Amino acid sequence: MKVSCLQMNMKLGRPEENFSHAERLIGEAMREKPDVLVLPETWNTGFFPKEHLTELCCNDGDTVKARIGSLAQKYGVNIVAGSVSNVRNGKVFNTAMIFDRQGACIAEYDKTHLFTPMGEQDYYTGGDHLCRFTLDGIKCGMIICYDIRFPELTRTLSLPGMDMLFMVSQWPKERIFHLRTLTAARAIENQMFVVCCNSCGTADETVYGGHSAVIDPLGKTLALAGETEEILFAACNMQILAEMRQSIPVFRDRRPALYHID
Repeated sequence: MKVSCLQMNMKLGRPEENFSHAERLIGEAMREKPDVLVLPETWNTGFFPKEHLTELCCNDGDTVKARIGSLAQKYGVNIVAGSVSNVRNGKVFNTAMIFDRQGACIAEYDKTHLFTPMGEQDYYTGGDHLCRFTLDGIKCGMIICYDIRFPELTRTLSLPGMDMLFMVSQWPKERIFHLRTLTAARAIENQMFVVCCNSCGTADETVYGGHSAVIDPLGKTLALAGETEEILFAACNMQILAEMRQSIPVFRDRRPALYHID
């Protein structure tokens, strides 16, 4: 599976400009004929405008489904459409949407763990469900940014069987070492590919650090972006999964009767 991460520099609080920019990046990425395109977190608004947030949001994902879903159908490509600031039933969510090659929205996910150090919980509502889906026969899962710091979430996603985890983020430059370490750890411990699409640029006083990456189940970085806007490509050989899981059978050797996580 060929994956492309669109490490996007979006404009804070300017959704129409960001939609147009995302559409241009998608068109550019399709020159390399990837199987999956991935956008970063809250790319419609940036992370995150505190003034007039509700007015800047999508309404139940309407614009994403109309514009990004139509591009998935046009190009015949799977799109993990990052996440967007999204109003649903009068509440604001940080919502990810996934589209198949026919342009159908096959999964949605609201960010579970809101980033309290920046007050995200004061403006957004946390999600109440996990997200699993299948792309081209490959079992996938979805998390958003701060979620990566909670290994119990990723392990819960992985237990039924998962081959690829998509993680989209607005991760600051000052903590890029954490991003690189956590994504590699999740790949190794769950024996799966991790696709991380981060943002870049500056919003208010925060500089976002880029370094989007595709990591294989051995923890090897297959592709790594820099700090500025970039389209990243990587080919994931799914055949290595069975060999890896057979040689180091961590899921078979688990002892869940001893694990107590509240």
